[in-house]
Amino acid sequence: MRIELITFARSTLTTMKTLSIVIPAYNEGKTIHLILDKVKAVKLIGGLQKEVIIVNDCSKDDTEEAIKRYQASNPDLHIQYFKHEINQGKGAALHTGIRIATGDMVIIQDADLEYDPEEYNILVKPILDGFADVVYGSRFMGGRPHRILFFWHTIGNKFLTFLSNAMTNLNLTDMETCYKVFKRETIQSLPLREKRFGFEPEVTARVSRIPKIRIYEVGISYYGRTYEEGKKIGWRDGFRAIYCIVKYNVLSKK
Repeated sequence: MRIELITFARSTLTTMKTLSIVIPAYNEGKTIHLILDKVKAVKLIGGLQKEVIIVNDCSKDDTEEAIKRYQASNPDLHIQYFKHEINQGKGAALHTGIRIATGDMVIIQDADLEYDPEEYNILVKPILDGFADVVYGSRFMGGRPHRILFFWHTIGNKFLTFLSNAMTNLNLTDMETCYKVFKRETIQSLPLREKRFGFEPEVTARVSRIPKIRIYEVGISYYGRTYEEGKKIGWRDGFRAIYCIVKYNVLSKK
């Protein structure tokens, strides 16, 4: 009986799957605990465990202190914390988090409150069910709540998605979304270079060229912030995205 119990325990451990949640953070000291509370509260399907990876991109506020306080008061949540000694950009923070992830799947989570971790299960289900290798969460499909904000920001997002689709031959509705889930071996195999907000068009271009890749899209909610509330992306990032779409689809495919 004892041998049978040990064998069962080992079998359970070897089949247990993990979701790595990569959170880039820059000057999010006031709100980082709120998003971590939401991540902690999520009950994942399929017996998934959580590996939370926070990469502080040399914040100028008390982001580091806030994260360490949270770690100390929530030891039951598996959090790995890393800090860049100089500010490198969101993309660079994602590169760090992706590189050290050990889970079966990797999801990108912004440190602000625009995306709801309660929807992780919607995003990971196509992969768990064996249909997908990559899943994008679209803010422009489905019947979930969306905060109404900027007309031209929306037009810009849709234009960038259209341009990306034209060059990748995909049919995404929201290339610029934060919520993307990858099988770990898929995302770690990509030679990602963009250190700032060019991450989305670059990763989309590179993923689209993987032979027989299965990309799915699901509808998600979106609780957008205004610039006064801390939104950081601007028109310059839009022009950079256009450049990256052309660069990684036409000029340089390596």
